[in-house]
Amino acid sequence: MKVREAMSREVRLVAPGDSIREAAQRMAEIDAGVLPVGENDRLIGVITDRDIAIRAVAQGKDPTTPVRDVMSQEVLYCYDDENLKSVASNMSEVQVRRLPVVDRDKRLVGIISLSDISHHENARMAGEAVSKISQPGGAHSQH
Repeated sequence: MKVREAMSREVRLVAPGDSIREAAQRMAEIDAGVLPVGENDRLIGVITDRDIAIRAVAQGKDPTTPVRDVMSQEVLYCYDDENLKSVASNMSEVQVRRLPVVDRDKRLVGIISLSDISHHENARMAGEAVSKISQPGGAHSQH
C-alpha cells in the first residue's frame, strides 16, 4: 500500500509569522497535534502541541510569539508514492508520530500519522512503531 492511500489529505498550514495562539487554535479546530509551517509554497518546518508547551508556555513566552520562534525547523517528510510499511518503519526509527507527505515536486499533499497506518495496515505494525517512538531520546527529544 502507498502512503497516498492512507494519508489525511486535509492539511492546515500555519505561516512562520502566525502566533502560537493561532497555531493552537487551528490544532484545536481540526483536533490535531501538529501543523506544517509553510512559506512561499515551501514546507519550512512543523509546529507541534509539544513545541508550544515546552518551547513557549514552559519558557513563559507570550501567546503572540511567532510560530518561527518555537517550531521544529528540521523538516522530516515522506513521499506520497512510498510504501506505507517502509514509512512506518522510518517513523519508528526517527521517533515521530506524524509526517508531512509531499509529492515528487515537493508540494505538500497530506499528512500521515500512526493512526492512519493502523487503520490501513495491520495494527501490529503501528504498535511496533509506537513502542519504538515511545522510548526516551531520539533526534526530536526535547530534554
